[in-house]
Amino acid sequence: MTGQPMTGQPMTGQPMTGQPMTGERMITVAGEALIDLIVDPAGHVDPRLGGGPFNVTRSVARLGLPAAFLGRLSGDRFGQLMRADLDRNGVLVAVEAPASAPTTLALVDVDPAGVPAYHFYLAGTSAAAVGPAEAVLPDGTTALHIGSLGLVMEPVGTSTEQLVAALPHGITVMLDPNCRPGAIASRQAYLDRLGRILRRADIVKTSTEDLAYLFPGQDAETAAAHLLGQGPACVVVTDGAAAVRAFTAGFQIRADVPAAPVVDTVGAGDAFGGAFLTWWVGNGLGRSDLGDPEPVRGATQAAIYASVVTCTRRGAEPPWAYELAGHDGWQWLPPGRARPELIPPG
Repeated sequence: MTGQPMTGQPMTGQPMTGQPMTGERMITVAGEALIDLIVDPAGHVDPRLGGGPFNVTRSVARLGLPAAFLGRLSGDRFGQLMRADLDRNGVLVAVEAPASAPTTLALVDVDPAGVPAYHFYLAGTSAAAVGPAEAVLPDGTTALHIGSLGLVMEPVGTSTEQLVAALPHGITVMLDPNCRPGAIASRQAYLDRLGRILRRADIVKTSTEDLAYLFPGQDAETAAAHLLGQGPACVVVTDGAAAVRAFTAGFQIRADVPAAPVVDTVGAGDAFGGAFLTWWVGNGLGRSDLGDPEPVRGATQAAIYASVVTCTRRGAEPPWAYELAGHDGWQWLPPGRARPELIPPG
């Protein structure tokens, strides 16, 4: 869930729009933005803008759909940097007023294989400060992505749950639990909340690590069946470099992950979820289409490619449309885009 360098080189301009997208199909992402303090095996500390939902929002915007971030940013320097980054990526910040609380922090300990472990500093921080009055979808929202610490912290967790319960029928909901056991005070309360949200979810993007926490001792197929039985139409399970599996009530899809040089894996799951939902919404698909194996396979393969690109560079730097155009289901993106100008380090 690690993000972009605080003085890095974000791209300029508005999201690049693909040709099949007609009208406004905004994806709103609800959850946290935070600062990841990445500690590498040598002990070097690299602070980066991050948070799973923050990364997913940037992934959606970079692939060309209108994107909104429904989360609270602090008024401190870190919060200002995150707000500026969202602005540069063309993202609508749905909760405009900054929090007086400091920015939420995560310590990210990356092992020699590039795999991160997380420790969080949550109490009294900005990401929690979303009440029911702020948990409102922007006009034009056709899909909502939720999950991660936004389901754990308060009052944002309760506000998000209430938002989901009141959603109109036509809005597609993707849930990514992105379980962080170290941040969960009560496993049972967390499972109860997930159960209530699953009744309204259409797509669940999860990982084998998530499933090990949610359904100890069960294999992925059995765990996915339990999730499907609670409401979603599709459950997509990632497993690092192993094949991705997508489960529905009528079929199972398996898609291999191509080999690529891995710098680190942080943010790969966020890029996958953002790309899957962008591909789905961008192609004008909804819940009823999740019963068709071909688009589910197409979205899965397209999302795999987006996540692989993310793994080839440090931190959560999701791909831009020009990097995916013509590859693995992204043919509908306009090809041949020039590389956007880089903003020099601040």
